[in-house]
Amino acid sequence: MAVRAPYRSLRGISAVAALLAIGATGCSDVTDAVDSAKDGAKKVARQRSVFSLDIGDCYNPTGKAEGTAYTVEIVPCEEAHAGQVVGEFAIDEGKEFPGDDGISAIADTRCPVEAQKYAPDTWALPKGATLFYYTPTKESWTTGDRAVSCTYTAEKGTLSGTLDTAKSLKPEQLTYLNGSNAVYEALWANQPEKETVEDDLAGYKAQAKAVSAALDAHVKGLKGIEGTEVGKLRSTLTKAAGDWKKAANAADADAFYLAYDPAFTGIDPNKSVAARKELGLATTVPADEAEVWAA
Repeated sequence: MAVRAPYRSLRGISAVAALLAIGATGCSDVTDAVDSAKDGAKKVARQRSVFSLDIGDCYNPTGKAEGTAYTVEIVPCEEAHAGQVVGEFAIDEGKEFPGDDGISAIADTRCPVEAQKYAPDTWALPKGATLFYYTPTKESWTTGDRAVSCTYTAEKGTLSGTLDTAKSLKPEQLTYLNGSNAVYEALWANQPEKETVEDDLAGYKAQAKAVSAALDAHVKGLKGIEGTEVGKLRSTLTKAAGDWKKAANAADADAFYLAYDPAFTGIDPNKSVAARKELGLATTVPADEAEVWAA
């Protein structure tokens, strides 16, 4: 399996190799070496094939170079770790290997959805936690490998504790998060390849239609949640849904732009901070999202 993250497999040092390296040293040095050997043995015992990763596994890669991964070290989530498996799925795209780019495109689409089932509030993720994935290689594909493991990995430093927050959330929190996540997923998953509306009006209208539908569902879910700020957000998103509908039905590029500007502004994440606070959810807009709407 290949990993879309900066890691390559390296086998941990065995206890025997560590003990042979002790030599004729003092007691303190011997004790340190024995402890090091035990740590090495523990790492070996914890190693697991990337083909057998499970959702919830916290792990450390057995190397730090980008490329093919064979094993990882599974550790208790209470210990410092580099990543955690937060979702998985099987690719069913026919019998032929889709190619590295094809595999990546599938994982780019599916992993955010799978990860949000495990950690719905993406605003509450530790700083630096980024979504990566382990995928089949051309070689493993021929052996029947179709599994993709989605992970949150620390770009720098380590993570601490589990990211499994879905079980601890209240029904109204989950309702809000599922609706909100679906809106932004509709926005980014349907992003046209062309940079300008003039070059792909149909593509941009299709994106607007998807966002509008997601907003309708989100607003419907918010009707069942009490709260002053939630009510205000519901009104804001109702107007935004109307603007996205106008964009979806635009007769030409000019009409699309007129509707798109207020539509995009209407789903600015900053507008949901007060409602999130009222619901007891994270209230710091992720830096990448804040940057998009600031521009």
